[in-house]
Amino acid sequence: MPRKLGVNSAQRKAMLRNLASDLLWYGKIETTEARAKETRSYTEKLITLAINTYTDTVETKKVETNEKGKEVNVTIIKDGPKKLAARRKIMASLFDLQEVQQFKESNADFKARTKDIKHPLVEKLFNEIAPKYAQRAEEKGQGGGYTRIIKCGPRKGDAAEVAIIELIND
Repeated sequence: MPRKLGVNSAQRKAMLRNLASDLLWYGKIETTEARAKETRSYTEKLITLAINTYTDTVETKKVETNEKGKEVNVTIIKDGPKKLAARRKIMASLFDLQEVQQFKESNADFKARTKDIKHPLVEKLFNEIAPKYAQRAEEKGQGGGYTRIIKCGPRKGDAAEVAIIELIND
């Protein structure tokens, strides 16, 4: 039975979506121990869903005419039905964080870097996180265990137990 975390169900769902989104985007967050434990469960299910479907792609070939009038074969790679369903479920389960312009990066460079990316967090999950953990599961022969919770002790002010939850990188 899930913890109530002192808020009603709508606030709890929004809080878990926010914590899971931040954890996947930044790789590490600090929160209370109870929230970290709930976030672990929520996030690991999403990562497992991405791992199981990230290789499902459909490749189609199309003949197009270029600007010089020549016919060119173009290969288009799209999501397969399982990956598309997983992508939609993940998009419903996470908040869509946007890419941030880096320090001393020009507007033109930023637009060029982020031109084709509509949902950066979902793309990061499928293109970076899922392959890394799939390879890890293959090497170690086990699935799951994608996050680590480190207890930090009581917080000053309200004495709530604080913990750091992070994605495992080894």
